[in-house]
Amino acid sequence: MTTDRLIVVTGATGRQGNATAHRLLAAGRRVRALVRDTTAPAAKSLAAAGAELVRGDFDEPSSLPAALEGAAALFAVPPAAFGPDGPDVEREFARGRALADAAAAAGVEHVVFTGIASTPGRPHVSEGKRRIEEHLRARIRSVTVLRPVRFMSNYLASAPIGVDGIAHGVHRHIFPPDEPVQVIAVEDIAEFAALAFDQPDRFAGRSLELAGDAPTPAEAVAAISEATGAVLRYERLTHAEATALHPEIARVREDWDAGSRWHADIEALRVIHPGLRTFADWLAESGTTPLRKRLLESAES
Repeated sequence: MTTDRLIVVTGATGRQGNATAHRLLAAGRRVRALVRDTTAPAAKSLAAAGAELVRGDFDEPSSLPAALEGAAALFAVPPAAFGPDGPDVEREFARGRALADAAAAAGVEHVVFTGIASTPGRPHVSEGKRRIEEHLRARIRSVTVLRPVRFMSNYLASAPIGVDGIAHGVHRHIFPPDEPVQVIAVEDIAEFAALAFDQPDRFAGRSLELAGDAPTPAEAVAAISEATGAVLRYERLTHAEATALHPEIARVREDWDAGSRWHADIEALRVIHPGLRTFADWLAESGTTPLRKRLLESAES
């Protein structure tokens, strides 16, 4: 795909979309960023980097055709939807279907769709994303699916709800402390997206499980402690604690104990993308400074 062909990036102020938009812009690509608020700091940063901003909302399908007009390719991150009882599959699918239909009508040739990492025997963890993926494949000639595992940047969560983030020196999650857990830097999701856009024929029809490292939770917290100088520890949520947060969190904990694991082939991915970041790489490159800030904020709250 030549560099003058327009790529639309959805979710451009979110983590995956923002990283991908900046990666494409740095490579000299023409990028149109779909955002709900063109005055948001992340949107302004993209505009300063050379992106064209366009306002769009998945819940307003009439806003999507103009956003996709003239585009050759699309990075698709339809936002998940949640109701009082958890994931709203129908609303999530409606959002993804609207985007796919608008892309097909605009003549978009290649879509890179990012979903959720699978586990053996469960290729589609999210029913909403499964249906979106199938609809995309039915409407768009060339589709590449990325399935990333847990983000390294989840440790930066500023207001933990019981999982992710670090509060008062403690990182809590559902995983056993001494078992490897695959993680990925969002910057590497952007790298794989850029590769797919550079070589659409090579990546057409492919689904890639994405991870860059697999430290144990205890190892990850120890690495953060060493990098930041803070005294930290890891605690695993009990089943009762996970259930109190949400039954879905408890179910994932049970599945993990039953052997359900992410299964990205990290060494094979490193052949495709030799610069694939380890957890230590992420800390050194971009993680340590914001982690120090978060830890200071947590200590003062």
